[in-house]
Amino acid sequence: MKTALITGASGGIGMALVKKFASEGYFVLCHYNSEKGGEELKREIEKNGLGETTFLYRADFSHQEKVEELAKKVLSDFGHVDLLINNAGIDLYQTVTDTKLSDFNNLMNINFTSAFILTKAVLPEMIKRKEGNIINVSSVWGSVGASMESVYSASKSALIGFSKAVAKEVAPSNVRVNCICPGVIDTPMNDCFTSEEKLEIISDIPLARIGKAEEVADFICFIASKKASYITGQVLTLDGGYAL
Repeated sequence: MKTALITGASGGIGMALVKKFASEGYFVLCHYNSEKGGEELKREIEKNGLGETTFLYRADFSHQEKVEELAKKVLSDFGHVDLLINNAGIDLYQTVTDTKLSDFNNLMNINFTSAFILTKAVLPEMIKRKEGNIINVSSVWGSVGASMESVYSASKSALIGFSKAVAKEVAPSNVRVNCICPGVIDTPMNDCFTSEEKLEIISDIPLARIGKAEEVADFICFIASKKASYITGQVLTLDGGYAL
């Protein structure tokens, strides 16, 4: 069976990814951060009968050494990773002038540096085996930027540039790297918005609704599949037309 390492697996999109790839026959290596997130993840795994094909790994991505420890543990347990989905991420909703350097560093570690460390860790075996797939979950704000979310937007932009560059490096080894940019998705990350604010957002979306985590998971599963074997180095937007 192929192995898929999914970071941020306890979040809305992350859990949808776990369910999707487990149903596709992967061994799913699920990263989570907090104890609460781990408990929620375990409940969903048990509820959906996924215990035999899912494996949980806890790591605080705000500390780079914890990411490195996770990479070593996963490779020690499974030898290689067929699919890496860098999905872990947090938001920071405040002005540039109110943002502390410590907050900036914390967000960048979780949203971008973790992706760099894990990509670097799994690539040698992918290149050696001439097979592999890396999918980075960015955001529509990584492409167009969002007021009051400058650091978040910057971290997601970094993933876009990183994806394109690494895709060029590893394409001769038949390793594909792509970047997915979801728009507004119905996940706990967006619970900070009131019902009225969500209605305002929906009014700006041509498809007139917020996206579902399952739709993102389905799309990522397609990009990871052999049906998308000629797609690499792409930034693919899934936002209902929001960024038009």
